[in-house]
Amino acid sequence: MKRTTSVIRRAVLAAAAVALAAGCTAQAADPGVGGASPSTGATGTASPSDSPSSAPTGSPSDSPTTDAKPPSPSASPSTSASAAKALMGDGDETEQVRELQARLRQLGHFDRAPTGFYGTMTAASVTAFQKKQGLPGTGSVDETTWQRLLAGSKKPTADELKPSTTNKLDTPDARCMTGRVLCISKESRTLAWMIDGRVVSSMDVRFGSENTPTREGTFSVGWKARKWTSTIYHTPMPYAMFFSGGQAVHYSADFAARGYNGASHGCVNVRDKAKLSALFDQVKAGDKVVVHW
Repeated sequence: MKRTTSVIRRAVLAAAAVALAAGCTAQAADPGVGGASPSTGATGTASPSDSPSSAPTGSPSDSPTTDAKPPSPSASPSTSASAAKALMGDGDETEQVRELQARLRQLGHFDRAPTGFYGTMTAASVTAFQKKQGLPGTGSVDETTWQRLLAGSKKPTADELKPSTTNKLDTPDARCMTGRVLCISKESRTLAWMIDGRVVSSMDVRFGSENTPTREGTFSVGWKARKWTSTIYHTPMPYAMFFSGGQAVHYSADFAARGYNGASHGCVNVRDKAKLSALFDQVKAGDKVVVHW
């Protein structure tokens, strides 16, 4: 009888031990039971982050890569496209920019003579062209934009690249007909470099505002400075030719960028740097300056 009871007791204990072992395995495999961590399971069961088969299904973002991390955002095609290298952009001043402007002008996207300076007006023209082509309107020129423009336009002629002036010259003032003269017209907004009544070169100009007007009359070039910065406004005045106190003919990056949307502080602004550079080399101190309507 005692032996029978002993056998029964051993059987019961064995069954209990099996059940207890099964319960520990389930808890270790299920992190939701008892707060146990998958990484510390007694049985060494793999955690979900190490095994694709144990990851939740139905979510593409949960699909692991070779390093068990989601795909990097930099791998996105749209991001790569937006990061296309710019060939030309704001602030550039090159002959390629001049060609860009000439080609845009052929297509009706640029309504002035090319200057070679990439400013806000050029950016707006590029944006308009890009949108018409179904491209992202970035305002800067990448390879795709440039190739589309080359395909849709012809190679600019020398006159298209460097026309004499955007504005038509008016009849020269009588004071401009003799000698060496910078003949500056407020009416046509032009500067004509004249020698003995003959126009040698011409270019667009911009004047001072109502509060800081450009003085009219007959003057002479007092002195020149290839590089100069205004001591009052602290702005660059390259190729400055002073004719009336602090007023001078000089190149203006602002005029090149914004056109007639702005004004000077009284100086005669020129937006074509290459033309003004050539003129600067020809003009001498003492040459006449006529500012007229």
